[in-house]
Amino acid sequence: MSASPYPLGLRLDGRRVVVVGGGAVATRRVPALLDAGADVLLVAPELTPALRAHADAGRLHWVPRRFTPDDLDGAWLVQVAIDDPLAAASVSAAAAERRIFCVRADDRTAATAWTPAVTRHGPVTVAVLGGGDPRRAMSVRDAIRDLLGVRKGPLLTPAVEEGALPNAGGGRVALVGAGPGDPELITVKGWRLLTEADVVVADRLVPGLLLDELRPDVELVDASKIPYGPSRAQEEINQILVDRALAGAFVVRLKGGDPYVFGRGGEELLACAAAGVPVTVVPGVTSSIAAPAAAGIPVTHRGVAHEFTVVSGHLAPDSPASLVRWDALAGLRGTLVILMGLKNLAAITATLIAHGRPPQTPAAVVQEATTGAQRVLRSTLDAVAADAVAADLRPPAVVVVGDVVGALDG
Repeated sequence: MSASPYPLGLRLDGRRVVVVGGGAVATRRVPALLDAGADVLLVAPELTPALRAHADAGRLHWVPRRFTPDDLDGAWLVQVAIDDPLAAASVSAAAAERRIFCVRADDRTAATAWTPAVTRHGPVTVAVLGGGDPRRAMSVRDAIRDLLGVRKGPLLTPAVEEGALPNAGGGRVALVGAGPGDPELITVKGWRLLTEADVVVADRLVPGLLLDELRPDVELVDASKIPYGPSRAQEEINQILVDRALAGAFVVRLKGGDPYVFGRGGEELLACAAAGVPVTVVPGVTSSIAAPAAAGIPVTHRGVAHEFTVVSGHLAPDSPASLVRWDALAGLRGTLVILMGLKNLAAITATLIAHGRPPQTPAAVVQEATTGAQRVLRSTLDAVAADAVAADLRPPAVVVVGDVVGALDG
């Protein structure tokens, strides 16, 4: 009976790791080595396009030839990613002479180290060894990944929750995009940070199910109920983020869509930076792309639209405060996506037509995209505003103007 392997987490930051081979196996293994900060030396006559991109970007060193024993000088680990048993054995022998652990893709029994099946959940890394059977290891890994992914909060012991999270000893803020409405469209990182939060400051458009999954002890601040006008309300939100973080809390500012797409995330970051509060920004799926997609409308399509423009319609075209050049937008041939424009839609469409956009240009309105309440109205530029009123459409809604509206029909 063979001895059990000794599990170990290698800290490879700045340390030389040699990868022999430039094919599919190396393509799979190299990214994790780079993520660990390893100084990767790749030895292979040819590379896959993905590996070549790493080499061209300077993320690894490529030696375009076959392996020689001197390649292992200064190495801490070697991964043999070739399927030639004789060539792989020669690498193993050179590694053994130098007392360097060697992973072999072709023959696990001849290797001195095994690559586990890995899943990552925030700061937690789980590595599974299946007794030499990679399929067994992957099955167990997948079961653990599913368990960690259960949307009921982080699987951490109370001691870890209290003392070892990244925000321990000092507050911080994360600006997290919650996506366009479907709670499953938040990013994995965004959801993980939400489960770790002490305080959540949420917008009106945040999916309610995400808030339902917060820990009972989380302080929830409903930003839509702050009793001031838009500017004062934003100042109050900024102050809440700063005050809670300076008090030592981890604060998640949860925003519909993406924090930086008409979400005032930049103002919040600047306020935190001025107070010395560290900020993490987690992009979200913006409704400017997701809403059309959910309605079967691609914002670009070959032979139809080679560009799309996203614009805010919260101010009327004739407002002195508007920064939008509607006359210039009317002259574009691509797709126009208008956010927060339902109230001013009649004035917007009239302005676009007055400056040359054809009245019969296809147009659509998508209300509450990606949710169970989603509604889609298809019309033309000259009629869409009246049709939206007749259909009793209400915010949040995204307006799409351009030939892409019908690009996937029939």
